[in-house]
Amino acid sequence: MDHRAVDQAERINKSNSPVLEYCGGAVSPEMQPPKLLWVKENLQESWSMVLRWMDLSDWLSYRATGDDTRSLCTTVCKWTYLGHAHMQHINDKVSRDMEACGWDDEFWEEIGLGDLVEGHHAKIGRSVAFPGHPLGSGLTPTAAQELGLMPGIPVGTSLIDAHAGGVGVIESVPPSEAEEHDKEAICNRMVLVCGTSTCHMAVSRSKLFIPGIWGPFWSAMVPEYWLTEGGQSATGALLDHIIESHAASIGLANRAASQNISVFELLNKLLETLMIEQNQSFLGALTEDLHVLPDFHGNRSPIADPKAKGVIYGLTLDTSDKQLALLYLATVQGIAYGTRHIVEHCNTHGHQINTLLACGGLSKNHIYIQEHADIIGCPIILPRESESVLLGAAILGAVATKKYNSLREAMKSLNAAGQVIHPSSDPKVKKYHEAKYKIFRGLYEQQLSNRSIMAQALA
Repeated sequence: MDHRAVDQAERINKSNSPVLEYCGGAVSPEMQPPKLLWVKENLQESWSMVLRWMDLSDWLSYRATGDDTRSLCTTVCKWTYLGHAHMQHINDKVSRDMEACGWDDEFWEEIGLGDLVEGHHAKIGRSVAFPGHPLGSGLTPTAAQELGLMPGIPVGTSLIDAHAGGVGVIESVPPSEAEEHDKEAICNRMVLVCGTSTCHMAVSRSKLFIPGIWGPFWSAMVPEYWLTEGGQSATGALLDHIIESHAASIGLANRAASQNISVFELLNKLLETLMIEQNQSFLGALTEDLHVLPDFHGNRSPIADPKAKGVIYGLTLDTSDKQLALLYLATVQGIAYGTRHIVEHCNTHGHQINTLLACGGLSKNHIYIQEHADIIGCPIILPRESESVLLGAAILGAVATKKYNSLREAMKSLNAAGQVIHPSSDPKVKKYHEAKYKIFRGLYEQQLSNRSIMAQALA
């Protein structure tokens, strides 16, 4: 959610460094180089004091073990580290730390952060490891005491939280003998990790360069596969904002509390009642006059425009809870159209995604998932284990203990499918969403036109 480094990201993207090819053609203000440059330019005293710069998951590993080895996941996905420099190590029989040979020193010097190259990259990572690699000698006595555990318990090299969700869910498909030994089957899936924001994870055997989509990141989630990572910067956070900024919000929250249900559950009930009252044949049709472009916090993918703005088309003077329910539904649909845009964009550039898997808080909302299935036209598999991020973290621990020979083996053993949500077979639903999707795409095009008109007026 931290977008303060938009200016720094724009300057970095003028560098034409080859590392930019591996993050969709441009760094995002959510990545670490622009954030680090912002700190250097705005908090110079802090900058001069820092011994190490670390991603959260690497910091937790370091606190647990005292080992400063960084994860291929964090460094590749957020720090412009070129993980494919380690391709020759993937078949090493003995898991080990690897000297960090994937940094592009010219890039750091060109963007004004050459001091991070000093001391063999001591501040940003001298050594890296594949996720699940055991770190140091396991839990240090200090960390063990703080956590109430035994010293020496193995600690696996980390994943970013969303990527742990990917590891915890991407093999959660109903059993099929045809897919059992098919190395390509996993490449037809995309994982949606739906929380405050949403990450869209897909893997491929070959590297696919897709404008506006982060990656390709080698072995950053599933070993030996290239990761493509789309995303929406605000999804759960956007729904919260839409609800909490509405005049009916407080009354609705009180009603939900009195019924001992969530606000989302109450809104879903209201929508089902409205569908009956208005004699609609399907729920989505309630928003024919209401359209939402969900880029309230910029567009991470596939347009990669951090300056994009949100749009609500179709407002009236109505401030009732029913109107809030419709606005909530239109926002859910806007988010789903954004995911459809990402899926279509990835498939246009070489992916063959035909199945979605969803985890995270929003995946527990049945209307949210059904609208996504109807709008994208793909079945959505929910994993049997709802806390997929925690399962992914547990898989890293299981690999670190040598209980499994590889991350992939552990994933296949511990992932399991739960409910499968299919898109509606009603042709009216498909026709309706095709029309709304056309309007959705037009809202951004209109925004670009408006931006150009105003820029000319102020020139």
